[in-house]
Amino acid sequence: MRDILKILAAMGALFCLALPGTGVAASSAWDRNDHVDTRIVSMTQAVGGHETVQLGLHFRMKPGWKLYWRSPGDAGFPPQPVWEGSDNLRAATLAWPAPQRFSIFGLETLGYSDEVLLPITAKLDRPGEPLRLKSNIRYLTCKDICIPYEVALTFDLPAGDAAPAAETALIDRFAAMVPGPDTGQGLSLENIVLVNRGTEPVLQVALRSDTVLDAPDIFVEAPQDTLFGKPVAVFGSDRKSAVLELKGAGASAPKLDGDAFVVTVVDGDRSLERTFAVRLGDPLAVAVTGNVVPGEATEPLALWYVLLLAVLGGLILNLMPCVLPVLSIKLLSAVSHGGGSTAAVRAGFLATAGGIIASMMVIAVALAGLKVAGFAAGWGIQFQQPVFLAFMIVVVTLFACNLFGLFGINLPQRLSGFALAAGGAPSLGGHFLTGAFATLLATPCSAPFVGTAVGFALSRETGEILAVFAALGIGLASPYLAVVAFPRVATALPRPGPWMVTLRRLLGWALVVTALWLLSVVSAQIGVEGAVLMGAMMALIGVVFALRRMPQSRIGRHSGLMVLMLAVASLVLPIGRSPDSVPAETLQGRWQTFDLVALNRIVADGGVVFVDVTADWCITCQVNKRLVLDHGAVADWLARDDITPMRADWTRPDPAIAAYLAGFGRYGIPFNAVYGPEAPNGIALPELLTSDVVLDTVGRAGGTKSTVSR
Repeated sequence: MRDILKILAAMGALFCLALPGTGVAASSAWDRNDHVDTRIVSMTQAVGGHETVQLGLHFRMKPGWKLYWRSPGDAGFPPQPVWEGSDNLRAATLAWPAPQRFSIFGLETLGYSDEVLLPITAKLDRPGEPLRLKSNIRYLTCKDICIPYEVALTFDLPAGDAAPAAETALIDRFAAMVPGPDTGQGLSLENIVLVNRGTEPVLQVALRSDTVLDAPDIFVEAPQDTLFGKPVAVFGSDRKSAVLELKGAGASAPKLDGDAFVVTVVDGDRSLERTFAVRLGDPLAVAVTGNVVPGEATEPLALWYVLLLAVLGGLILNLMPCVLPVLSIKLLSAVSHGGGSTAAVRAGFLATAGGIIASMMVIAVALAGLKVAGFAAGWGIQFQQPVFLAFMIVVVTLFACNLFGLFGINLPQRLSGFALAAGGAPSLGGHFLTGAFATLLATPCSAPFVGTAVGFALSRETGEILAVFAALGIGLASPYLAVVAFPRVATALPRPGPWMVTLRRLLGWALVVTALWLLSVVSAQIGVEGAVLMGAMMALIGVVFALRRMPQSRIGRHSGLMVLMLAVASLVLPIGRSPDSVPAETLQGRWQTFDLVALNRIVADGGVVFVDVTADWCITCQVNKRLVLDHGAVADWLARDDITPMRADWTRPDPAIAAYLAGFGRYGIPFNAVYGPEAPNGIALPELLTSDVVLDTVGRAGGTKSTVSR
């Protein structure tokens, strides 16, 4: 019986040793002071038969006190153990768990708080024999003040079986925090480049993750006594990618070209460390990662509420400056019904409303298709395409020539319902086309509520996109639908007569002005020379139509073919011209080119930034500039030395700008935002600016530093 009890006791002891944390303690005595407790621990109870033994240098700090990482940052020094006097020790290599960042008074330091264990791989001179460690450890601990300490520790690990010790789990936990090339758990460093920006080196790092990034930080160990500070991150639209920029101090970028950098990335519990031979290069293409800075979070909107906003936005869109160029078409449509029958008025205005809604649905289908295909989709983006602009210029020119009486459209009977009669009064098909054309020409504008509605739609599925754009079409067509309900508004106008000739000519000149505006927009796409050539072809179309009225003119007899050839040539002209060959707009005054990395850096340093996303084809943008941004109190504020105004030009397609807008739930322009110490993620402004709105937002974003007198 006694033998059985001995066997059971031995089995119980072995079982307890096998359990985590239940082994025999293998550690030195604690060295204690008022701020830090220190000891040496072992993963095993004896050295075993291996060449190496896994140990740990264990620190426990009092609340608020910290120790430093191997690269401490702007101040401090890390723990420095010296192993002189040890027996059977050939070398001791420390590993460093990922640190945390401490920012105080503009200083950036790296280290540990509460508790840390530095794993040690001890290599033995004589495997299998006892290990005796003697260590003098010098370290600095800081809170409000910094205190250096030097402690002496001894630790004996006997010969024998390398059974797990009680501290095994502790060492394993901190060893798992040591970053390496394969420890990222889905994190990866995609690219790293040195940017030569003045006297200070700048490092840009492209980071990618299989899961959403939380708050990534990067610690850089560079040669030549060069220190890099806290990074500024620009996240991708799915927050699974980012470009981080770090500003350095020390050696210049050219001197660092080709040197080896150790880069450690930390994101929550994940960490990664790699060594790079860093080269000078161009700034990383932030657009690849989406280039998004999220705006302030908002509660999701109900679909019925968005549809109501879309109707209101479409109605207000009739009053926007983008619609002014098509006022002539609307006015002519209205006066053509003067003295007419109620039924004809209702049919004509209903056809125009149908053209507006149908064209809006065409836009919706096109944007939904672009979104499904993975391309940037937004309100008015068709004006970024030079072929579309050329098409609109041709159509406006033809409308103007028709209003001048240079030609009338006479089609076969089967198609005549979709033509403008020679007498000038549109048929039902003509009214429909008038509505469609007016809608296409009005889309460069954004009105109050339109941005919210379009942003909601383009962040949802195809069905919701179609529903919201149908509501926009109904809102834009609502004045025509009102005439359908009250036709006497149109029938009370004077009957068409000789006075209509003068009116048509005046409205024709209004369309000529519209064509010139479109030519100015297309010049940003294909260059001034291309726009002048296109304008010359439009003038030739007018000349050909004028010669048509001369019976003896050979050109007049072939006017149809010549106009067709000129129109086709105008559409082909932009195809061979690269936007890259067109000079970018020169920014005036203190305006800087939009740069999200620089923006985040300025805001991180406590600065204030005003962002203006604009385009040559956005008339509302130009109105905002002339009435608010370029004069008065707002212009005075933008001219201050502590303010950085940035302008993003969306005249041409730019995925970085599209992604930036999408970060705020916006898919059209104008768009403006204010960044500052109180609003690091930016505060978006309404589409139509006023001085009061801008300056009130400035106060919210920048605090007292950015208030201005009005």
